Amino acid sequence: QVQLAESGGGLVQPGGSLRLSCTASGFTFSNYAMGWYRQAPGKERELVASINWSGGSTLYADSVKGRFTISRDNAKNTVYLQMSSLKPEDTAVYYCRYREYWGQGTQVTVSS
Repeated sequence: QVQLAESGGGLVQPGGSLRLSCTASGFTFSNYAMGWYRQAPGKERELVASINWSGGSTLYADSVKGRFTISRDNAKNTVYLQMSSLKPEDTAVYYCRYREYWGQGTQVTVSS
């Protein structure tokens, strides 16, 4: 069955960096686009970034452009989200998505 396992969240100060990872299993990872989403308290879940099967095409929410980078390693069945210049408004649970499947989420808290 499809499984998506996120890791790498935590508490970071404003201006800091984190790298999230999502390791996938149960499908042919290298054939499919993947996405990172986030949901802050009291807000709807929103797309942060997506990447096509090869990594050659990416898409970012305006709020993270220039600060976040999505990438993938098809040999490791893993998609990454490198987050830099983090702001308190980036605080949320971050989810990995493949089609209708979601990971369990990883908490990112940006606070001094």
